[in-house]
Amino acid sequence: MKKTVLRQYARLIAEKGVSTVKGDLVVVYADLDQPEFVKMVVEECYKAGAARVDVEWSYDPLTKINVRYRSLKTLSTMDNWQVEKLKWRVEKLPSMIYLESSDPDGQKGINQEKVSKSMAARYKIIKPLRDQMENKYKWCIAAVPGEAWAKKVFPGLGKNAAMEKLWDAILFTSRAYGDPVANWDEHNADLTARCAHLNSLGLTSLEYKSKNGTDFKVGLIDGAKFLGGGEYTLGKGEYFNPNIPSEEVFTSPMAGKAEGIVYASKPLSYRGELIENFSVRFEGGRVVEVHAERGEELLKKMISMDEGAKMLGECALVPQKSPIAESNILFYNTLFDENAACHLALGHGFTNCLEGYEDLSLEECRERGINDSMIHVDFMIGTDDLEIVGVDKKGVRHPVFKNGNWAF
Repeated sequence: MKKTVLRQYARLIAEKGVSTVKGDLVVVYADLDQPEFVKMVVEECYKAGAARVDVEWSYDPLTKINVRYRSLKTLSTMDNWQVEKLKWRVEKLPSMIYLESSDPDGQKGINQEKVSKSMAARYKIIKPLRDQMENKYKWCIAAVPGEAWAKKVFPGLGKNAAMEKLWDAILFTSRAYGDPVANWDEHNADLTARCAHLNSLGLTSLEYKSKNGTDFKVGLIDGAKFLGGGEYTLGKGEYFNPNIPSEEVFTSPMAGKAEGIVYASKPLSYRGELIENFSVRFEGGRVVEVHAERGEELLKKMISMDEGAKMLGECALVPQKSPIAESNILFYNTLFDENAACHLALGHGFTNCLEGYEDLSLEECRERGINDSMIHVDFMIGTDDLEIVGVDKKGVRHPVFKNGNWAF
């Protein structure tokens, strides 16, 4: 891929993703696959005015070795320096850039039970610190190709050809060709207009139906908004784009109000393993039954992480007419696959979906129905024939999706 195009993409992430301004502190999380591109992102952040940019690396094979050889007690322990680092982030609120490139099967065979228990133990320490940062910092998830990921997506190609094709797919679906900044300004304007229309309807529930068996109803929170595209931080009110790419309009539904069954339309990559051909059934707002042709035990572990993991934190609307869906590429990566289809998320909800959330405490947001959990896992349910109807307080039914696309 031409360096000029990659430089343009790096600038998009730095300037439009986390909207870097003079004096910003930035932390970049990346796998080992694309060090040259990571260097570009770091440099573009500095050019945009960042005072300091730190990079933290991860590598799936090392993660597997650590889980294999460390005791559960050691995996569950957070040392003082790790806690102090989190406290520093609470105080300084650095921008966070997450560059995804890992192998969708990169943690296959890992001891998931050990991982779950250690995560739950560490979360007790992380949660109060994370809560203090909620909505106050800029962040962006974007992607770069990894060799194993590229070969998973394009198994019939050689390594170099697969990498080049995945680069092209990432850049195209991220609207990074041509004038990326202008592309994103236009795209955000469209998403904002769709949110405004949905918010004007005063919907109390959404009903989903598809020929694959999906038959599902979810309750919405009174005063909750649909959001999409860029967001604003609390305090400074800085505008940023948390996902590159992004095609979704989303809201956080009422925790504990969901009935029916949904069938996944794409595989889910969770903790480095794939869950495929699965269904999730809700009663009384909670998951009561799951089935999967592959990864069923992992799916059951996921919904058992805590009480909130059984309830919904997000309903996202994504049309089939979008760059990712029309590419006909299965990315095996949630950042892309969730932006090719309507999806739901189990776990943590978004407090900024509430009108006036800036004047509410976290406890008040959760009392109003925003779900709380240590996980937030998106899974795709969109199909070519998906119908979604919104129902308002008077019982009037408003078409939202028809044949997998916007009905307005």
